[in-house]
Amino acid sequence: MSRTPLIAGNWKMNKTRGEAEAFVRALLPRIAGHTCDVGICAPFTVLAALVEETRGTGVGIYAQNMHEEPTGAYTGEISAPMLTDLDATGVVLGHSERRELFCETDKRLALKVPAALEADLEPILCVGETEAEREAGDMQRKLRHQVQEGLHNVSDDRLAEVVIAYEPIWAIGTGLVATPEQAQEAIAFVRALVGDRSEEQATKVRILYGGSVKADNAPELLALPDIDGALVGGASLEVDSLAAIIEAAAG
Repeated sequence: MSRTPLIAGNWKMNKTRGEAEAFVRALLPRIAGHTCDVGICAPFTVLAALVEETRGTGVGIYAQNMHEEPTGAYTGEISAPMLTDLDATGVVLGHSERRELFCETDKRLALKVPAALEADLEPILCVGETEAEREAGDMQRKLRHQVQEGLHNVSDDRLAEVVIAYEPIWAIGTGLVATPEQAQEAIAFVRALVGDRSEEQATKVRILYGGSVKADNAPELLALPDIDGALVGGASLEVDSLAAIIEAAAG
């Protein structure tokens, strides 16, 4: 099964509107004719501007979080209908920073993922283990729980509509990178978990690697058989490095 790679840059809490517009204006000529899917996961304040700047280019614009309810008394939150009203492509859900710093739970993600799908948004569900969990031999247990819970309310025939991003927490922003063997093992395991629900959907679902992805290590990681792209953090903040990673995926 041929799966189109996705390179999604996660800007986290970076870039003003002017900076975001200047970035995409510089990036777009560099990736014209790209054969992989490209996404930018941006702060809420710049989503509308990015949607307009990238309209018709094939570059998707993703939010970094959303609430599971469509409306309500949830001060500071953004809903799926608000994102679709902006013509956003999708939304990142369950990033380790949201889990660790803002108490995001698998129970909430089990509600958010189907809510995104129902709103025609592409969810990127993030999963991954800590260094302590890996050293204790608990990597598979952690991934099994996160994947099964996050996809619990998604019907079998829609599993492949969810992008899954495997991000070993010990590699996020640390400069450490999973070895190709570690990345392939973990992502193949995630694919097998989807296969427990539907073998057909497991062949279609896109699974990304994230965790200190850079231009110099991207070609080796993206060549692995079960890796279908990357969720890129710090390297997505510079045009040159993001363009190089996109080129590696398209190659």
